[in-house]
Amino acid sequence: MKVAICGAGIVGSFLAYDLAKAGHEILVIDKNPDIEKRYQDRPPNIAWLTADACEVASLQNAHLEDKDVVVATTGDDEDNLVISLLSKQEFAVPRVVARVNHPENLWLFNESWGVDVAISTPHLLSAVVEEAVNVGTLVRVLQFEGGNARLVEVTLAESSPAVGKTLAELNFPRNSTVVAVIRQDHLIMPRGDTVLDAMDEVLALVTQESEADVRDILIGPET
Repeated sequence: MKVAICGAGIVGSFLAYDLAKAGHEILVIDKNPDIEKRYQDRPPNIAWLTADACEVASLQNAHLEDKDVVVATTGDDEDNLVISLLSKQEFAVPRVVARVNHPENLWLFNESWGVDVAISTPHLLSAVVEEAVNVGTLVRVLQFEGGNARLVEVTLAESSPAVGKTLAELNFPRNSTVVAVIRQDHLIMPRGDTVLDAMDEVLALVTQESEADVRDILIGPET
């Protein structure tokens, strides 16, 4: 997979090396030439381009049209939005991932700006904390497609109406799907005959329209 990472700060640098270890072809784009010193001993599948990723000419030099994924990881939300929009509209990059630095800007990071996946670190931390302390509560872990598609997690309480039933019996909405069940630190790949137990962690992909129905199935109707 060919990945362009725009922004070579701590987040971008770690991501570049981590993806390179997995065998992907990485191009790091950053306008600060001094940061290139970090990459002097870089593996051969990491390339470097000193350029402003907010400029079309820079992205043309980077041959962005050949990339499978672009990740905008700068510390400036405005820059990340511009990079995302150019990547999608000018170069038709299939997958654009953008870092959200300030949570109040999350609503901007949607398909209108070319963003397929928005990563807001504060929201992720909040979700992890909620998941750790709450049983019987639906937690949004990640958002896709401008927020319409979401990965949610529920730890089933003893009183959950889903306990003791198979996934097929629960009749989830068509625009939702259970993608994983974690039981006592073991991952269970869900099938129709998978029976849910109390304290199971259920991960599901939902849409904005189906989220309430999935919540009712796994937690029970709100009173």
